[in-house]
Amino acid sequence: MNKLSSHFSLLETTTMKILILGAGKMGTWLTDALCLQHEVAIFDKDVARLRYVFNTQRLTKFEEITEFGPELLINAVSLKYTLPAFEEVLPYLPKDCILSDIASVKTGLQSFYENSGLRYVSTHPMFGPTFANLKDLSMHHAIIITQSDHLGKAFFKDFYASLGLNIHEYSFDGHDETIAYSLSIPFSSSLVFGACMKHQKAPGTTFNKHMNIAKGLLSEEDHLLTEILFNPFTYEQVENIRFQLKHLLALIDAKDTEGMQVFLNKVRENIKE
Repeated sequence: MNKLSSHFSLLETTTMKILILGAGKMGTWLTDALCLQHEVAIFDKDVARLRYVFNTQRLTKFEEITEFGPELLINAVSLKYTLPAFEEVLPYLPKDCILSDIASVKTGLQSFYENSGLRYVSTHPMFGPTFANLKDLSMHHAIIITQSDHLGKAFFKDFYASLGLNIHEYSFDGHDETIAYSLSIPFSSSLVFGACMKHQKAPGTTFNKHMNIAKGLLSEEDHLLTEILFNPFTYEQVENIRFQLKHLLALIDAKDTEGMQVFLNKVRENIKE
């Protein structure tokens, strides 16, 4: 019995029956990552989205979920539809099925899980399948929510570790605060940078580095960017960017050399390791 199976010995099986909701980029990536070791099915009402899914059962009707009988459900739909998708499939799930999500913002999920009566595990793989190099994820991270069921946490710890991801644990609220800081600030900064661009070449090395970051960010799906920016903790972080820009603009306007030196020293202190 392999390491993953040993954590789920109570299921008396060497593989798990895993259902993935949503055949978007993350959903189809998960099927590819899990289908060789587990019995995987993917559900999407739009049959066209299942056209290029292989080595996986393709489900389009709720009754087929009951027939499949998943032991683990991974909700991979976009954030806007995460809770509605859970509500739709709950009547068709076995009572011992573990619910899970990979949402980038966890608002409302803790309450839903606690009211569902089912075991759950909430995680966040912090990369997009468009931007990331899926062959080497060693520079990327994943978060597992501390309140999750211990068996569910064990599964995802092993799964994410097998991908080389760096794993962290946060509470539901701690996750959203951390994401607002670690993603909203660079996302917002890159978007503002891109919004200022003109259609002309700029020879600066720093400029080109920023441009590559902005292009990589905008290669992600719009709904993913929106999820991060609509995090309830994001506004405070973006407000701080505006405050710092206003201060920098005042220093530039006054040509305040001494004040600029203080500002630069503070920035160096902030970013030093």
